[in-house]
Amino acid sequence: MKRVAMSWSSGKDSAWALGLLKRTPGVEVAALITTFNTTAGRVAMHAVRRRLVELQAERAGLPLWPVELPWPCANSVYEERMAEVCRRAGGEGLSAIAFGDLFLRDVREYRERQLQGTGLEPLFPLWEIPTARLAADMIRGGLNAKVTCVDPKKLDRAYAGRDFDSAFVAELPPTVDPCGENGEFHTFVYDAPVFSGAIGVETGEIVERDGFVFADVLEA
Repeated sequence: MKRVAMSWSSGKDSAWALGLLKRTPGVEVAALITTFNTTAGRVAMHAVRRRLVELQAERAGLPLWPVELPWPCANSVYEERMAEVCRRAGGEGLSAIAFGDLFLRDVREYRERQLQGTGLEPLFPLWEIPTARLAADMIRGGLNAKVTCVDPKKLDRAYAGRDFDSAFVAELPPTVDPCGENGEFHTFVYDAPVFSGAIGVETGEIVERDGFVFADVLEA
């Protein structure tokens, strides 16, 4: 049995990858790894409140392994903290870490380099699945998510706070990837097939900060 930790962003790609792993014979998912901006108490980049990620882990029936990052955070500090969690994974008998990356080769190669010498295998369950098909599969498959972050240089700020659903995907400009893999948008999953039940949420304040538009997601 291969014991795996899932790199958990709180978004749709992580949730869908987790579902694929759970259906893979010979694989046991043992933990969710999430990086937090400790100053803000939120997921790095997605800006999701820590409490909501804890609720996701509860619904998924998995322990959450938080990686605490200062803000601002130098890449050397990030890599040091990730090395610590890799040592923990190896010490607890895990043999792999899975990521929700879709097609960005440089990101994949970076993750592969970071795991070299750790004894942990990098896994990419969603790799090169066509993103239009993947988005449709997620929506048809019962995944529900809120758009928490938009890059206004790539997508209008009006998309922040919307549900990731068929209408959202249909209205995206042709220059925007249906899964936002180029950083156009990020999401928070409040219901998914891997959850025991939905998390009640509502959209709060929408603000622009550090060049991005963030929609605060609140527990309802």
